[in-house]
Amino acid sequence: MFRYNAMKTVAILLSCFLGMYLTLPTILGADGIKRVNQYLPTFLVPQKAITLGLDLQGGSHVVMEVDVADLTRLQSRQLQDDVRRVLREERVALSGGVGVQGRAVQMRIPEAADRAKALPKLRELSQPISNAIVGQTGANTHLVQELPDGIIRIEMTEAGLRDKVGRAVAQSIEVIRKRIDNTGTTEPQIQRQGLDRILIQVPGLQDPQRLKVLLGSTAKLEFRLVADAGANPADVEEMKDKERPGATMTVERRVMVQGEDLISAEPGFDSRNGEPVVNFRFNVKAAQIFGRVTTDNVGKPFAIVLDNEVISAPRIISPITGGSGQISGRFTIQQVNDLSTLLRAGALPAKMTIVEERTVGAGLGQDSIEAAKLASWVALSLIVAFTLATYGFLGIIALIAVGVNVGLIFGFMSLIGSTLTLPGIAGIVLTVGMAIDSNVLIYERIREEARIGRSVVSSLDAGFTRALATIVDSNSTTFLAGMVLFFIGSGPVKGFAVTLCVGILTTVFTAFTLTRLMVATWYRYAKPKSVSI
Repeated sequence: MFRYNAMKTVAILLSCFLGMYLTLPTILGADGIKRVNQYLPTFLVPQKAITLGLDLQGGSHVVMEVDVADLTRLQSRQLQDDVRRVLREERVALSGGVGVQGRAVQMRIPEAADRAKALPKLRELSQPISNAIVGQTGANTHLVQELPDGIIRIEMTEAGLRDKVGRAVAQSIEVIRKRIDNTGTTEPQIQRQGLDRILIQVPGLQDPQRLKVLLGSTAKLEFRLVADAGANPADVEEMKDKERPGATMTVERRVMVQGEDLISAEPGFDSRNGEPVVNFRFNVKAAQIFGRVTTDNVGKPFAIVLDNEVISAPRIISPITGGSGQISGRFTIQQVNDLSTLLRAGALPAKMTIVEERTVGAGLGQDSIEAAKLASWVALSLIVAFTLATYGFLGIIALIAVGVNVGLIFGFMSLIGSTLTLPGIAGIVLTVGMAIDSNVLIYERIREEARIGRSVVSSLDAGFTRALATIVDSNSTTFLAGMVLFFIGSGPVKGFAVTLCVGILTTVFTAFTLTRLMVATWYRYAKPKSVSI
């Protein structure tokens, strides 16, 4: 009945020990762990502490949104280039050019034979949309239509646009993560919000302006030739000239080399004048292309374009065949460091706009910690007083179980890499009350069984057994509510939901394993004649 075999006892104690063991980095701090590592091998000591959220240590909070209009323009231009390539490869004669209308491209092919030859190839540009969960969705990225008078129209579908936006958000998350990691900031929280938004929280970063520069720049780097006077207007493009405020520069649409071809970008200084520059190096393929273009255009200027703005336009004095060079443009040291960071991380697939931003000061975060500590100590003191006054020695057992319960919460959060926020602390305090409530249900059931004349061991066993269903039911409904908060809520709500759900699991575990084990051990050695609660 009310007994535990050795294996079960070891399993319970080992689980509790491991949970408490994982809390060591949080309890001891970084300095304490370093001292422990002097005596024990690193692999034996957990190194990962719980990360404090933005509201506890301060930092920057930004929500970014994909510019759908800009993404649509990019996709339409890409589709236009793909259509031109297909028609060129198939040697199809057009009446006019390939025009862009919103998210569609349209052309007129007067000859029926040319249309019959081009249509199958153009339809290959429309790809089926797949989903990681359901596989093929049955929708396509583009709709290809043959209209009267030889007109062919290719339009991106709504499903195709949503797919492109989703992919752009997923790719942007990785690019943003690289950019922030390169700044040396630890434990940033970067996650998707809805279809087209990204939440970025960087605890400890008190310079929101620099974060906005890092996040808001698309960092699309291109090397183009400066257009000659009298060039075909269809082959050139006007861009802002950073070196001449208010002026523009005419450059060729053709891109020699793109930023994706860079294999390194490091800050440095120009050996001639000491100005801060970015030293870059291309991969082998791009180096060959760049060398060939510069060889054919000695004496002409070429434009270094960043986010559709000419930041520098040096003249090609001699062929650049080494695959490396410098980007200059009257930069400050900070600008050079940020630009090299952006180029190393790669370009964003689409323009992102900041729709929400706020900064939490470190002092406010410390105030939150102190307020949370005070609330926790007050709640704990009241719980201890009530438990000891009501249940005596068994109350001490309940309090030990609650202490282990809190340790298991912190240990599990360290294991899964969760972030502790102020609402998360509120969830833990609530969990402590729920854990005591579970013990109250058990002890009251034991008291009822003793009153009707059952023996001590029978009362203890019945108290745990018959309270199980009630505790599981009540905690299950709360757990489901917490899961709903986690999946639907965001930010602070999720922090509360995580600690609440984890706390419910550890509460049920400690109530029916650790508390029961301690009560069984007490009964085995104390041999009480009655249940004094």
